[in-house]
Amino acid sequence: MIKDNLSALLQSIPDSATLVAVSKTKPVESLLEAYEAGQRHFGENKVQEMADKASALPQNIRWHMIGHLQRNKVKYIAPFVSLIHSVDSIRLLNEIDKQAKKNDRVIDCLLQVRIAEEETKFGLTFDSCEEILNQNNHTHVRIRGLMGMASFTDNQTQVESEFKSLAQYYKQYQDQYEWDTLSMGMSGDYPLALSCGSTMIRVGSRIFGTRN
Repeated sequence: MIKDNLSALLQSIPDSATLVAVSKTKPVESLLEAYEAGQRHFGENKVQEMADKASALPQNIRWHMIGHLQRNKVKYIAPFVSLIHSVDSIRLLNEIDKQAKKNDRVIDCLLQVRIAEEETKFGLTFDSCEEILNQNNHTHVRIRGLMGMASFTDNQTQVESEFKSLAQYYKQYQDQYEWDTLSMGMSGDYPLALSCGSTMIRVGSRIFGTRN
């Protein structure tokens, strides 16, 4: 089932877009099935779960931290994480830089911008995003672009407007900062996100089935 789901999903998205399989709460066996079907990018939202899975699965998997990340937990994923999607403060960026240096790595990151109306969503305002970019003198962090989550609503016009606002901001600074990644779109709204310019989508239930 997972192999067929992956195949159908990959046929529906452009080659230019990267698919991150959101594997949170899923057993190692399910990830292995997706891996054997050719999937290499996996997204987790809990540090401990990601670390446990990374030690149990093939070394060439690219692990994406897509959930809110606490500074005191960065050290556990710094040795192996491929991309951190959820940088929402300069203090977190400082900690990632510090832990990356300890591991003799440069860690790729995305700034998470809050485009949704829900109070529960994390993320930077566009102004605070610019503040971070202006004071980014880190040597072991590379900001590759932006991530955003649209409001959880059936109002497609609103979702499209939120995606477009992030895409517009991304394009404004893309050349200046040599960005190549705009992470927007999940199982319920990824086609709309892709139409607005997303280069990376995070999809779980359409691959693995409904959440455990």
